[in-house]
Amino acid sequence: MSPHSRRASDLVGATPTGALRDVSLALRHHLEAAFADPVTLVLAVSGGADSMALALAAIDGAPRLGHRVVTVTIDHGLRPESGEEARRTAAALRDLGADEARIERVSVTGPGGPEAAARDARWDALNRHADELGAAAILTGHTADDQAETVLLALARGSGTRALAGMGSGLESPGQRVHRPLLGLRRATLREALRQVGVTWAEDPTNRPDGPWRAADGSPLRRAAVRAEALPALRRALGVDPVPALARTAALARRDADALDAAAAEWLAEVVVPAEDGEEARARCSRLVEAPEAVRARVLRQLSIRAGARPGDLGVVHIAALDGLVTCWRGQGPIDLPGGVLVRRVSGSSVLVWWRSQSVHSV
Repeated sequence: MSPHSRRASDLVGATPTGALRDVSLALRHHLEAAFADPVTLVLAVSGGADSMALALAAIDGAPRLGHRVVTVTIDHGLRPESGEEARRTAAALRDLGADEARIERVSVTGPGGPEAAARDARWDALNRHADELGAAAILTGHTADDQAETVLLALARGSGTRALAGMGSGLESPGQRVHRPLLGLRRATLREALRQVGVTWAEDPTNRPDGPWRAADGSPLRRAAVRAEALPALRRALGVDPVPALARTAALARRDADALDAAAAEWLAEVVVPAEDGEEARARCSRLVEAPEAVRARVLRQLSIRAGARPGDLGVVHIAALDGLVTCWRGQGPIDLPGGVLVRRVSGSSVLVWWRSQSVHSV
């Protein structure tokens, strides 16, 4: 990535055209809708094309609205050249005019393979910087193409409505910390905007299906494979670009999921009863059984998470087992949830009880 001799305000100019105009307007409209007063914004900038386009537009546009921009580049330390790439990225961002360009090297350890561990480490670091700066939001460069990939992955996993809703832009409800102002634009548009003004970017080999990271079975990482193989195959099979339709699916699913979540919140308030000593939660089955199945599943999931179950590992099989305690109890139980939480139906009564245990097993 070569240094830049001009600031973002010079590169974008007063009247940008073409793809640069699309990116600049998307960023500006999002910030105007999200923040009425001047705030500090953290930009997650890897040095790739999407995040550099975000940085170009935000470093130019955000200060015009009174906002302060601080970029954070995470060095995962998984490739020998990653440290130097991070330093070049930060230097480029300072040249563009970022108020501050930070770098943090993280340790990538933990469950779920290198991709999941890197993601967790990255978000932990971004949130720490946002807390330190008192930032109102963390901005990322996700695009409509990323959204389409997310929807396809959710479909392949047999996920529910909330997963099919994909990523939110950050404007869905007040107080959202992560904002994706370019979510309605295509990846190609962002790259074209950078080409217009001669801003270069780094290519991350882990985004390629033949990259250095592999899935547990040795095959390409799922998102990389969807990007390189599944979406092009769909385009050929259908004769149309599937990305806009998948993005619409996400928007429709988000609308439905939000409505179901709101209904579940109302039912949750009705069915919860005070927990007794040593218990995490209690709920009345006699009322919960009357809720629509989709709403009941959300209530059971929410109560389980409140009790300490791990959200990422709490799957359909666990919720189905809990639903069996509500709708067709024949003395079965207790149900063992991820995170050392047990759930049983009190014998002789219509009450579900959640409590913590030392077990790490699950149904």
